[in-house]
This record gives sequence, C-alpha cells and structure tokens, in this order.
Amino acid sequence: MTSTIKVDNIQKVSDGSNIIKKCGSTITIGSCGQTVAIASGATTSGMGRTGTVDWQTSSIKTATFTAESGKGYFCNTAGGTFEVDLPAGSAGAIVSIQDYNNTFDSNKLTVDPNGSEKINGGDAGLPVDLETEGQGVTFVYIDSTVGWRSVQDNDFARQGTSETFITATGGTISTVCTNYKVHTFTSPGTFTVNSVGNACGSNTVSYTVVAGGGGGSFDRGGGGGAGGFREGRTPQCASYTVSPLNAPAGLPVSAQGYPITVGAAGAGGTGPSPDSGGGEPGCSGSNSIFSSITSSGGGGGGDGNGPTRLGANGGSGGGGGSGNSEGGAGGTGNTPPVSPAQGTNGGLSSGSTCGNARIGGGGGGATVAGTQGNFPNGTPGNGNGGAGATNSINATPTARAGGGGGGKQGSPGQAGQGGTGGGANGGLNGNPGSAAGTNTGGGGGGGGSDGSGRDGGAGGSGIVLIRYKFQ
Repeated sequence: MTSTIKVDNIQKVSDGSNIIKKCGSTITIGSCGQTVAIASGATTSGMGRTGTVDWQTSSIKTATFTAESGKGYFCNTAGGTFEVDLPAGSAGAIVSIQDYNNTFDSNKLTVDPNGSEKINGGDAGLPVDLETEGQGVTFVYIDSTVGWRSVQDNDFARQGTSETFITATGGTISTVCTNYKVHTFTSPGTFTVNSVGNACGSNTVSYTVVAGGGGGSFDRGGGGGAGGFREGRTPQCASYTVSPLNAPAGLPVSAQGYPITVGAAGAGGTGPSPDSGGGEPGCSGSNSIFSSITSSGGGGGGDGNGPTRLGANGGSGGGGGSGNSEGGAGGTGNTPPVSPAQGTNGGLSSGSTCGNARIGGGGGGATVAGTQGNFPNGTPGNGNGGAGATNSINATPTARAGGGGGGKQGSPGQAGQGGTGGGANGGLNGNPGSAAGTNTGGGGGGGGSDGSGRDGGAGGSGIVLIRYKFQ
C-alpha cells in the first residue's frame, strides 16, 4: 500500500518563504538567493548535460576502444598508436580525449567517426590524427552537415619540474648579467660539462667559434681573409645581441669533456722566392672547433709579384695579389659551406692600369667581402678588408673576424685598410703589412713595395666562447 501527499507549496517555518513552489507547469526548488545542494554520495538524473564530461580516471586507455557520449578519456600511446571510435552522433553528444603523458607526438592517436559521419565538416567517414605532445580535444556532435565539431583543442605539455642548470669547467670563466657564465678559450683546452640541467633551467649552450685569420701576402699582396665566424644563441640565453650569422638553436650538451681547438693565425708571406723573383703568399689560418661546430681558417692573401696571385679559399677568402700588369682573383669564403655562412669572398686585384700604382685585394670579413684593388687605380678605399661580425656573448659588444687590407706600391692613395673586427692594414710602399689582433680571427695586411717587396702581416689567432645560464 502506498501513501500520497499532495501539496502545492512547501514553506519554511521561520519566515514562510517557499522551499518548493508550483506555479502552472513550473516547479521552483529553493527560494531566491539560496543554494540547492546535493548530498555527498547522491546522484542526479534527468537534469541534462552542462557541456562537460565525466573523466574516466580509473580506466586509462591503451588500445582501440569505442567512446561513450558524456565521457572523457585519458589515452596513453606510449606502447604504440591506436584508435578511438566515436559513438553514433546525436545532437549535443560530447566526447573528450586527452594525451595521458605527452606521447601523442611519438605515437599518434586516431579519432574515427561512426560510419559516414563527419569531423569538423570534412569528408564523410574520414578520421583525424592527434599528433601533438600533450594534446587534448573535446568533440560535440552538431548535425549531419558538420558532424562532430572540435570545440576545444589544447596542447599543454609542460611538466611541473623544478629548474636545474648546467655546471661546467674549462677556459677562463666569468659571470655576466648575474645569471650567466661565459667560458673563454684563447688557446686549446677542454670544456667539461659536469652536470646537465633541464629545459626549465639550462641544457643547451650559446657559442661563438672564430678560426685563425689568414696572413697577408708579400709585395703589394692581398690581405688575409678572416677566420670563419660561427655563432649560435640558445633561447635560454636570449638576452644578449647577436650578429646576422647567428644560428638560433644553440647546442645541446651532455655530461662529458669537449676538446676545444683554437685556430692558429696564418703567417704573413715573405720573400723573395729564389726561383721566381717574387715572394710567398700569405698562409691560411687554422680551424677552431667546439663539439659539432668547426670554423674554417681564413684564406691567405695572394702574392703580388710571384706565381701565386690568387687569394686562398677559407672561412673568408684571401685577397688577390697585384702584379705588374695583371692581378689575381680573391679566394672564396664560406669554404667548406655552412649555413649561416661563416664568411665572405676576398677582393680581386686587377693589376696596374696606369702609372706605377698597384694594390692587392682586401681579405674577406665575416659579414662583408673584401674590396677590389686598383679600380680605379690608386683611389683610397680600394683593397680594404671586409667587416667582421659583432655580438655581446661576453656582455660587451665585440667585433671579430675582419679581413686584412691589401698592400700597395706607389701613389696616389693609401694601402688597403683592415676591416672592423681585428683586420690589419696593408703596407704602403716600403712598409710591411700589419699583423691582425690576437684572438680576433682577423686577416693580416698585405705587404707594400717600393721596388723591393715587403712582408705581409700575420693573421690573428682564433677564439672560442661558450655561454649558458647557471642559476
């Protein structure tokens, strides 16, 4: 036997306000401003969905399954790719999917609609692949025109990880900008990584690797080419300025020792050579090396009155030497080729065109090629070395890898001037070429001539700098 209680309203004793009130076909539960609470452990039905899903945290999916409307699934593809089959669509149906532990980029998850239904208005029955680390998508079924629509898409994959940093030894160590260390190698050594941090702290390094510059040549010779200039700035050290030659990724490191090679300077050319009456071309500089980064030595300058008037190839090319009636071509820079380019070409020397004035071509610099000598004859500015590259890896804007100026005989005008970044000036008439700055990678100046040739200047030795965040 059942009992029935029939009332229209239920009111509070204290003030007579309605707790449950019937008005026509509407039943109102709770009075204005009050909260209707469901007891702990109780469930409800018939109240409709609110655009959310019930996440199935107790059942992580690792293999193909059919989803149910109103549920969200964590999918773990660490063991391999698999498929989520969507249920038959009805207006308002909702399914959510989330990468369980950031593995969708390694093994994709395929979402397949039911039968000929669509996803985001695409072709009937075609699936979509989720291939982004940490990706999560919520699908709502709208109608047969669009099918399942993705209404929320995220790829949040950052982990709650504390910052850890690189610790290392080797070279001359300085602290810059409070949180960064710079290891400077002016001679061979070892960069030893004692421990590697993480992406939240530091696990990659910035670098500048400059090779030895080429020497200038004897007797109105070509200027030496600058040593190859290569740099990379990791986003973990993004606060300092870089040159146009920057490779933006930097270098990842592991806990090990990295031998550092600092390229020696190329010697200047001397003479005379007993078998030719001329002298010797400048010698090319030597390579500098850190990990996978090799910068090529600068090319030596071409001899002005001997058999080797061509500038040598290298990180930057040496300038061509100036003969009595003909000159030599400049050497080719960025040899062997890398990207971004590590240097430029040396300048051509076209020989004497009138009178007795001759000037060698300028050596190439890291960012600007060496200029041509003798065009027009004797005009100032010809035979200049190319400009180097400037960055602030050591917290001070510093130019390196400038080309050497060509040596000159006669007047009017001046000898070629060295490029910014350690490039040396060429010698005028009875003066030898100047030597490039130590640890700049600059090219040496070509030697002058007053009827007797003068020696070329030596290039500048290289340098390696490594920067990372340490706290």
